[in-house]
This record gives sequence, C-alpha cells and structure tokens, in this order.
Amino acid sequence: MHEAADEWVWLEDIGSQRALDWVQAQNARTRDALTGLPCYGDYYARALAVLDAPDRIALAELEGGQAYNFWQDHEHPRGLWRRTAIAEYAQPVPSWQVLLDLDALAAAERENWLFKGATLAPTQDRALVSLSRGGGDSVVVREFDLAAGKFLETGFTLSEAKSEVAYLDDDAVLYATDCGQGSLTRSGYPRSVKLWRRGRDPDQDPVIFAGTDEDVLVAPLVFHTAQGTVALIARATSFFENEYHLVDAALGTLRLPLPASAELEAVFQGWLIIKLRAQWQPDGELFPQGALIGVRLEPQQPSSPLGASVLLDAPGPRAALADVRASCDALYVSRVENVQGRVLRLDHNPSGWHAAKIALPEGGTVRIVSADRRGRTVQFLFESYLVPPTLYGYAAEGGPQPLKSLPPRFEAAGLVTEQFEARSADGTMVPYFVTHARGEMAPRPTILYGYGGFEVALLPSYSALAGRLWLSEGGNYVVANIRGGGEFGPAWHDAARKANRQRAFDDFAAVAQDLVVRGFCRPDQLGAMGGSNGGLLVATLMTQHPELIGAVVCQVPLTDMLAYMRIGAGASWEAEYGDPSDPQLRPIIAGYSPYQNVHRERRYPPLLLLTASTDDRVTPVHARKLAARMQAQGHRVWFYENTDGGHAGAADHRQAAEMWAFSYIWLKQQLGLPM
Repeated sequence: MHEAADEWVWLEDIGSQRALDWVQAQNARTRDALTGLPCYGDYYARALAVLDAPDRIALAELEGGQAYNFWQDHEHPRGLWRRTAIAEYAQPVPSWQVLLDLDALAAAERENWLFKGATLAPTQDRALVSLSRGGGDSVVVREFDLAAGKFLETGFTLSEAKSEVAYLDDDAVLYATDCGQGSLTRSGYPRSVKLWRRGRDPDQDPVIFAGTDEDVLVAPLVFHTAQGTVALIARATSFFENEYHLVDAALGTLRLPLPASAELEAVFQGWLIIKLRAQWQPDGELFPQGALIGVRLEPQQPSSPLGASVLLDAPGPRAALADVRASCDALYVSRVENVQGRVLRLDHNPSGWHAAKIALPEGGTVRIVSADRRGRTVQFLFESYLVPPTLYGYAAEGGPQPLKSLPPRFEAAGLVTEQFEARSADGTMVPYFVTHARGEMAPRPTILYGYGGFEVALLPSYSALAGRLWLSEGGNYVVANIRGGGEFGPAWHDAARKANRQRAFDDFAAVAQDLVVRGFCRPDQLGAMGGSNGGLLVATLMTQHPELIGAVVCQVPLTDMLAYMRIGAGASWEAEYGDPSDPQLRPIIAGYSPYQNVHRERRYPPLLLLTASTDDRVTPVHARKLAARMQAQGHRVWFYENTDGGHAGAADHRQAAEMWAFSYIWLKQQLGLPM
C-alpha cells in the first residue's frame, strides 16, 4: 500500500536505471563534498587503521575443543574463516588453520561473495557455509569439507534465498528455504521445514512442518550437546512470539506447551532454558516477566514431553537478562543491572540448581563471547566506554583468566564517563551515559546516539572509532538508554511498542534537552546519530524537534512508516510498530513517520543519509525517498548509497572506514569542531 500522492515512489524500484542514475548523482555530490575536505584523508586512514589493526582481539566461537574465527584485514578484505585448538588460541599469537579464503573464492568464481556464517556438522568435519552476494540477507548455502579445504560437489546446497539450515546429524539436514510459489511468508521468509538426507533427491524427502503465510518465519533449531541431539522447529508467529515443536525420531513433530512469550536460549542437560517476555503460570507457580526458567524435557513421554519448571533467575525492575550460554557442565547467564554487567554460573545436580557470581571486573559491560557445548571452556569479554576490551577464559578452576586485551586506541586519561537521567514527557526517568573531558564544564560539539527498539540494549562499549575520530578531537559522546530497548528487560521494550512508539521519541528528546540544561552543549552543537531503527529515531527527532539538534546522521534507516510493511522484510516488524492499515494505529504512525512529516516551510538541521543497495532487510528505499522529498523542499540533505554491505552498510573494512569517516567528518563540519 502506498499513497497515490507519493511522487518519489519510483525510487522503490531499487535496480531501475532511473533510480540508479539518481543514486549515482547523489553519491557523486556527497563524495565530492566530503572527500574534498582537508582532513578527510586523515580521518579515513585513522578509521581504516583501527579496523585493520593486526592486534585486534580475534573473537572466536568455541566448539568441540576448537576455536573458530572470521578475520578481515588489509590483505584479506573479504576475510578468512579459520580455526585453531582452544589451547593454542590462548597463546599470544596463535597458529591458525585457514579453512576458507573468501578473497580467493570470490576471485576464482568471479562472484561478489561475502561470508555470512557457517554451521558445523556434529563431527566438525563438514560445515554448511552461507555466502551472500554483496552482503544482503539472502544467501547461497554450500557444504564445505574442512579437512580437504574445499566445497563438496555433491554436498548439501541451497540456492540463493533467506534460508535457515541445520545438521540433524552428519548425513541429514533440516532446512527452510524458498521452494517457489507459496513457500514464503508475507515477510519474505520460509514457511516450512524439510528434511534432506545425504545422497537423496531433496524432492523425495518430506516436509516436516509447515506454517502459514501470516507467520514471520519457520526454521529448524537443532542443539548438539554432550548428552545428545535435540531437534526442534521454531514457528515465529510474530517477531516476539514463537511456537516450538519437538522433532521425534520418526520425524514427526509435537508442539511443546510453552507460552508464546517463550524464547528458547539453550538446551542444557535435558533442560530447555527459556527467557520469558511475559509472565507465565504453569501448574500454579507464577514466573515473572523477564525471568529465566528451566523446563525439563521428557522426550520419552510423547504425550507429555515437558516436565517440571523451575525459576533460574529473575532480574529486578532496573535489570535484564543478556546472554545465555551452556557448556557441557554449567549454564552461564549475563545480566545487566542499571546498564552495567555481571555473569552468573548455574550448576545443576540432584539437589537442584545452584548459582554463583563469576569474579569479573565491574563498571562496564560483561558479555559471554562463547561456551564450548561439548567442553568446559567459556570466554567472557569486559569493556567500557574508556576501557578497551579484555577477553577472559574460564574452565571453573581458578576463576577467569585474562587471555587477550585490546591496546588503547585513543588517549583516555583526560576523559570521564558519567551516567545521568533525563525526565521524559510522561515523567519516566531515562538513563544515559556521557563521555567527556574531565574538569571544567563548557558547551562543546556532542554526538547523541540511540536505538530504542526490538529490545536491543545499548550497553557500555569501547568504540575506538568514536574515540579516535570524535573524543580525541574534543567532542562529547552520549548514548541514550531509551524505552523500546532492552536495558531493563521486556517491560522497558513493551513500553514503546506499537501505539506507544512516541515514548521512545519523547525519551530521546528529553535526553537532548537534558544535555543542554546540564551545559554539555548548545542545541546547534548537538548531533544525533543512529542506524536502522535508530535511523527512524533520529529522523523523527529531526522532524518533531528540529530546534533541539544541529545535525543528523541517519544510517540504513526506516523513514516511510506508512509503507514499511510492503518494503523489504517490513511485514516481519508488525509486532514492533503495528500495522499502518489498522484504523486505530494509522493516525499514530502517520503522526511520527518522518517521510510524511517533512514540510517545505519548516527549517530542519542538515541531514546525512547513508544506506546500501544490497540491503534486502530495510532496503535503501526509505533513505532514498526521504532524501529526494527533502531536497525537493529545499532542505540541506546529503545522501550516499554504498553498492555492497547489506544492512551493515559496508562489506569490508575499506567501505566501513569510508562510512564512518563520512559520518564523523560531516558532523565535525556541521557542529563546529575545528577542522
């Protein structure tokens, strides 16, 4: 559905020559304006040096005694998929076995291949590798022989689609893909799961489960643990609601009697580990919203496959669950308390569940990087806005030990991070962090970053790019923890969903006002930055409160919220924003949708829009149309569309360095940092 008066609807034809000519002209204008600035070369070089630095921490996924890593640098811009033994990984300079060289593969096959992940077979001798042309979500899946270092000519292969695939065992996969007409949901994702046995024609193997076209997606979910394999099918009836169906040995399915709010996080020693987005009361016991629970799986009782349920963790009103990972002998849970982190270890024995806090640094974010499901090794990462990340290894003996640390990327001695709260329009206190120079307060150029959607939490993290390209230049950097995010669990998210979306925008505006009141900046010195849903956030702040900000950087955004459900994967986000065809919601959505709320007679701060042609999730349509409409109205708008990168906006470090150099140098120019 689109409005008849939309004169820029032709830009929705992403690959049309008319649209591409418009993009090329916009790109040339923006590139000339920014690369021509005297400090652009320095900004680009500093950004690329950070991204390509050889002393970065090579974070790994642990599996069966091996550490798997994907690495990009100057010599390998597309990247290397590689592995080493966990013991070797702990060495200062590990010896890696290169499994797949993406640059060599792309050159040999003359394809624009980008790596989108790999799923290991239970024996780890083969893997299902996902390759994207240009970085979009649609991938080609090909089976790879790790020992031989090559793709199998007769292995499991799926054509380009938004596929989900998992090994059931070494010689069978469960997969969901585009099988032609009627096989996709209206969101553009697969609606059925099939079985494929090695050596057989996949058309001869059965459909295991089918959903409806109103679902978001249907996908296989297979857990290979030390105790055996648990195969399930997840049917996402909305973005935040799921059904789980157990796959039995005869390849039948049985729906598990779990609430729609259940999010399956792990399988551990015969227990399903579940996070609840809403409260649940099975058998008389009330489990609160946001809790982590264990539900005993009893597959030998097909008529009643679930046994006892037990509360594992219940964060308070200013806390939330973050990561959940299982090793062979323990469950690890990271929590966020007032937007700072801690990690618990949970053990299970005949006397019940037992929790203990892991001794890790405080005052920042702690996350679980990986846990070996068939071993005991776990890795954690600690960081804050001013403290570079340190990776810790842990195997239950002697506590966590530091393995690797990132050297400082900018001088932090003269900086400090403080946490404040702003009062939103409805009285809610909204936390935010400011990183600024120590000592005397004086208004100075400031970047305000936000997201506020999909229960995504913005936690303290070390941004070498922000440090080198902004803080080191004398600017302030602010991160707002507004409603819609996950900083305080599902309730904090739900508070700004659908009809209540305006609360996220009010929270962001309140933080902007509070920064001025506290003396960190003047409105003309404040720049708003955000991407994806955060792009919607900053574009809406621009249209609703142009007086509060001096410039806006809007990356891979949503902007036409009256049309979002028919663009890209937009239909899958109905549970977040609501359906604009709903007569109750349409006036609310129309009231904030940036594309419908820019007007010729109003004065807006300058806007930089960054997007990518290969983004098949949000798509470049939103950014294109907003830029075209605002430019036609006479507003100051810069637009740049990368050819590759998908929803990330950049395919390799060179493209990422360009995107961030554009963003920071443009804000430096607009907000008045010395050039």
